[in-house]
Amino acid sequence: MATHKSALKRARQGEVRRIRNKGYKSRVKKVIKEVRTAIASNSPDQAEKNLADAVSFIQKAVSKGAIHKNQASRRISRLARQINELRTS
Repeated sequence: MATHKSALKRARQGEVRRIRNKGYKSRVKKVIKEVRTAIASNSPDQAEKNLADAVSFIQKAVSKGAIHKNQASRRISRLARQINELRTS
């Protein structure tokens, strides 16, 4: 465990950030699941509506530093591709 005053502060800050990031990450998973549920129920209109909400929140998580921008792009791209496949089939 840290013994210096500055190291103790960094440990406290890290814990606060870990808890904050955990909330963002779990919310990202939830919005992605909502989109995938709409895709599974063959509802492209609902899936697109959910995708718009998901993209918004995923980008917010990136701006807060909870997830990496490449991970966000990959997740958004995969969801959009699944919706496009649903529309064409």
